Amino acid sequence: MKKLNWIDFDECIYYISMGCKNKKFEGVYGFPRGGLCLAVALSHSLGLPLLDKPKNNSLIVDDIYDTGYTLEKIKHLKGAETHVWISKKQPTWWNTYKYIKDKEWIVFPWENINLADIDRKRYCKSRH
Repeated sequence: MKKLNWIDFDECIYYISMGCKNKKFEGVYGFPRGGLCLAVALSHSLGLPLLDKPKNNSLIVDDIYDTGYTLEKIKHLKGAETHVWISKKQPTWWNTYKYIKDKEWIVFPWENINLADIDRKRYCKSRH
């Protein structure tokens, strides 16, 4: 299990912000749960509204690209740009701050390390 911290979070936000600062997005959308933390921070950093749903010409973020199940739903949006903190697959149409090749379970700063095994089991069950 790999535990990320808030310094890692700040570095990711800075990286995405610098890459998006001169782009004209209508707002920022983050997938609940993990993407929402990123979206709030990027909304502040970029001075963009926080969106309640993904839309065209928006910045869309999530904490991780693992199976692609979540992000594939928004792939069709025009003018949208998608960023994830961690990608376990080589990015093609999305952007990532960090690409990792292993299958290690990632624990994000807003998650409870003591519940990580339960979270992992719930996640695996939801993907079958």
